Amino acid sequence: MRRTQIVAGNWKMNKTYQEGRDLVKAIVEKLQPSDNKVVLCTPFIHLNSVAASIKDISNLHLGAQNCHQEMRGAYTGEVSAAMLQSVGAEYVIIGHSERRKYFSESDELLAQKVKTVLGIGLLPIFCCGEELAIREEGTQNQLVKKQLEAALFGLEEEDFAKVVIAYEPVWAIGTGKTATPEQAQEMHAYIRALISEKYGEKRADLTTILYGGSAKPNNAKELFSQPDVDGGLIGGASLKADDFVAIVNSF
Repeated sequence: MRRTQIVAGNWKMNKTYQEGRDLVKAIVEKLQPSDNKVVLCTPFIHLNSVAASIKDISNLHLGAQNCHQEMRGAYTGEVSAAMLQSVGAEYVIIGHSERRKYFSESDELLAQKVKTVLGIGLLPIFCCGEELAIREEGTQNQLVKKQLEAALFGLEEEDFAKVVIAYEPVWAIGTGKTATPEQAQEMHAYIRALISEKYGEKRADLTTILYGGSAKPNNAKELFSQPDVDGGLIGGASLKADDFVAIVNSF
């Protein structure tokens, strides 16, 4: 078995309802059939319409950008995993660096979210990674290990097998900087080694690890050619159909 290769587009807080419909239409028209998975992670308002637009395309999948850790309750403004599932979402991004930074999401909270998502049958795309100060200190490995241990390594292997990991070099997101393919490969290989220590080499070899640091059409092919980089979690470039499809075709 080979690892599943995935390109996931994270629209973040962008696109009005009609703009989202237009973007998905353009992606559907340009995308070629492939064995690789393409996941569109949209704002909540787009989930239902995107699900309808991609339902007949086998390699296109729907994802959300976040969910609450509880299944229901008096949490005004929040969205549950069950709600996401009810409109056709298959994936949920958990622990994106922006959720950690702007909404103070802790490793403990993210562990709860991962269990909630898995418990209902959705697939988490779990984000980990370091900011610039940590990279400059040279302690990025210790931080990423802590993030994985706190939120994922308490899972049984059967559940961990359903998790997609996305490494975010936070210092390379929206800054114009990009981790070199060698830097990306180094961290991805380290993450895989941690998984091997915890769950064994076979599980580590099958775990999909995405690069989440400003991949673009002009660098995606080199990034994706690294042996431990299995695709990307794409931000800004996912908002332009031509750029996003070009990244998907980089495999």
